[in-house]
Order: sequence, then C-alpha cells, then structure tokens
Amino acid sequence: MTPTVSASGLSLRFGGTVALDDVSVRLRDGVTGLLGPNGAGKTTLLRVLATALPADRGAFTVLGHDPSTTAGRLDVRRTLGYLPQTPGFHHDFSAFEFVDYVAILKEMTNRTARHQEVRRVLEAVDLSDVRSKRIKKLSGGMRQRVALAAALVGDPGFLVLDEPTVGLDPEQRMRFRELIAQAGEGRTVLLSTHQTEDVAMLCHRVIVMTGGRVRFDGTPAELTARAAGRVWSSTERDPGARAGWRTGTGSFRNVGDPPEGADLVEPTLEDGYLLTLDGEPAEVAA
Repeated sequence: MTPTVSASGLSLRFGGTVALDDVSVRLRDGVTGLLGPNGAGKTTLLRVLATALPADRGAFTVLGHDPSTTAGRLDVRRTLGYLPQTPGFHHDFSAFEFVDYVAILKEMTNRTARHQEVRRVLEAVDLSDVRSKRIKKLSGGMRQRVALAAALVGDPGFLVLDEPTVGLDPEQRMRFRELIAQAGEGRTVLLSTHQTEDVAMLCHRVIVMTGGRVRFDGTPAELTARAAGRVWSSTERDPGARAGWRTGTGSFRNVGDPPEGADLVEPTLEDGYLLTLDGEPAEVAA
C-alpha cells in the first residue's frame, strides 16, 4: 500500500534546541499514535507535517503532494485536517458559524454545498442539537468536538490530531475515542497523545519519540512485547527496578530487570513505553 505520508530526514532547531533530529516516518490508512514526553518533538513534527512550520532539512509528501513549493503546499492543505493542541476558537461564534468559517478558509465557495458539509460534520461528532449555541457556552468536551468537526470539513485524507483528549473526563474521552476510531476508517490519522491507553485502544501502530528522534516504530503489541519478562509483582518496591509503584491491591508493580525468582506479571503497552523512554536502544520498523 502506498503511504499517505512519506517523510525523510526531517530536522529542525530552535536556537540551540534540537526539536527534530533526522526523523523519517511513513504513514498509511488507520490511526497511528505518537507517544513521547514533553519536549520530545511530537507537536513540532505535527506542525511540520501540517505545513504550519517549515523544517530546516528533509522532505515529505502528503498524498503525493510536495509542500516545498507554493502550489504543492496548497494541495497538501486542501487534503489536510488539523486539530492543534489549543484550537483558536472565536468564542462568540456558534458551533455552526465556526465550522462554516473553517470551511470558507478551505475554499468552499458554494454556500449551499458548504452549509450541507458543515451540517454533516457536526452531525458526525454528535453536535447537531447545539450547532446554534455559542462556543463559549459549550463544555470542554463539546468544544473539542467542534474542533474535530472543523478538522473533518472536506473529508480530508490526512487528519492530524494533537492531544485531542487532554482535559476530558472519562466519559468524554471514551466518546472522543469512538469518533477518532471512526475517522481512521478509510483515511490516515496521526494522533499525538500522552495517554498510553488511547494508543492501546485506538491505534494499529505507535511511534515513540524522545529528544527529537524516533525511538520506536511498530505495532502496540510489539511495544508491549519489549517489556515481556521485565515486569514483576512484589510486597514492596524493588530498589533495583527502573520504575515501581503501589497498586490498588497493595502490592508493588516493578518494571526493569527482575531479580531471580521474581513473580512475573503480564506487561502492558505502558510498561514497554516506559522502558523505551529509559534509554533503550532505538528500534525502527522498516
């Protein structure tokens, strides 16, 4: 299958800070999770791929379009849906007016067709009943759904979502996961998140970044498998563990190099992620 997004050697510095360091990725249809700590370069990578920020070096294409030229950049933006970490809402707009405004920016000039599209995406995120309500009157979860509706205008082939579930309560997060899963059917979605459970539930693939570099690129099962035989339970925190915490049952869950005879337990994706962040050798799938 031809990749929707193909990026090679993306590098970017802000003064003395390396934000991206020779990043290469290939993205195909479905939901890909992008994990990493604060400062890992996740948002910078999303902004570069969304053509909001140019890289110092490297190149990429989106659905065959090359953004290094003005015409190519416009072509990329026409096929792109972008939900930034902090959406720039016009709070006095209604939900309908805001999404309609985004549709105008996406060059939808036919008013009847545009309004039909706005109603479609608002219905897709279950906001038809509040489409006339001002954004400043909506809950945080509803505002996030307005932002997602705006990103879905025009049925983009590449959807970029930066921390879309941050600040949502469990019920809102579950609803948003359902929407993201639906959005990943037949299009490419790149989802940046700190929530490993979002990746475990939604993503067919996961990329882990630290220090501006890709440290892992593979399936969630492969990331989980990195912790196989390296998670154990004990009555107290093992001082030799790389990480350890008391669980709800009162026992301690330890991650790292287990002592002989340790009571090994089934690893999770979070365990594999923690070990990847802890200086493990880089592992990138072909």
